Amino acid sequence: MPLYNETKTIMSKYCIGIDLGGTFVKFGILDDQNRPGQTFQLRTPDDPEAVIQQMIHGAKRLIDQQDVCDKDILGVGIGSPGPLDMDKGLILDMPNIAGMKNMPIRDRIADGLALPAVLENDANAAAYGEYLLGAGREAAHMVLLTLGTGIGSGIVVDGEVLHGSHGIGAELGHMLVDPGGEPCGCGQRGCLERYSSATNLALRAQRRIEQQNHTGLLASVWKQSGNITAKEVEEAAAAGDELAGKIWDEAIYYLAVACVNIIRIFDPDQIVLAGGMTAAGEALMRPLLRHVGEVNWSLTELRTKIAFSQLGNDAGVIGAAGVAWAKFAPET
Repeated sequence: MPLYNETKTIMSKYCIGIDLGGTFVKFGILDDQNRPGQTFQLRTPDDPEAVIQQMIHGAKRLIDQQDVCDKDILGVGIGSPGPLDMDKGLILDMPNIAGMKNMPIRDRIADGLALPAVLENDANAAAYGEYLLGAGREAAHMVLLTLGTGIGSGIVVDGEVLHGSHGIGAELGHMLVDPGGEPCGCGQRGCLERYSSATNLALRAQRRIEQQNHTGLLASVWKQSGNITAKEVEEAAAAGDELAGKIWDEAIYYLAVACVNIIRIFDPDQIVLAGGMTAAGEALMRPLLRHVGEVNWSLTELRTKIAFSQLGNDAGVIGAAGVAWAKFAPET
């Protein structure tokens, strides 16, 4: 849908957002009143050069669909998985796409579109999207946790995305919640991601069934398919399966520990939860708030709100466009 005001006059300035994922590339646009247009996605190719061309093609298609003049586009924001060198605009590596090592994606997209571009971590972009238009839009300080294959995160402080001194800040999925605990792929032990991500929650359930010869609903699911998902753990817990209930509650407990650590360090207005596990709804939120209440200090009442994402899969592309606005908007 084109971006119009009440008198049907097309707004004058825009920024484009591109959200690069391992499966899809998503495209969106944001006007100078923070109003988004419709988004669309294209499949992510396997070849690095094809990825760049797909991103350029999709951005040009977006401009045509929105009936926007090139001169009215201020710039492009790119949200990408890391690790990144955001100062140089490089993807240092991208495990899901072979050959993306040291890819100068910012400059390639800028050259292909003849527009200035800015590169941002995809989780940071999603956090900024929620801050602008989603669950954190009334917050001054906001933290996003994405609960999916891993645990991504982003921190917004006074309207600015926190990057840290070395560009690797806000890696909250690798916060230690069980020092000396289970080994994580990052090289640490006891990371939040190892306990509360959808992937590792399911793997822990499988290990316990194998090692302890459990029976019951969850064990039956595993024996039938040879695989267990986080959703199946949650469903089995809801149906009264004892093992599933323990696994699910442990994951939520460690998430609560992380939330209390976040509250102690940042004192945010809002912690926003996104990602596939949030589909569990109150089955996640109820025990989370209970555990937070149990773990949190007693010196003051809990003032940080914990809420689910409102933008869903659009958070990243909206945030990427918002990052471009923050970078390229003319000073007034």
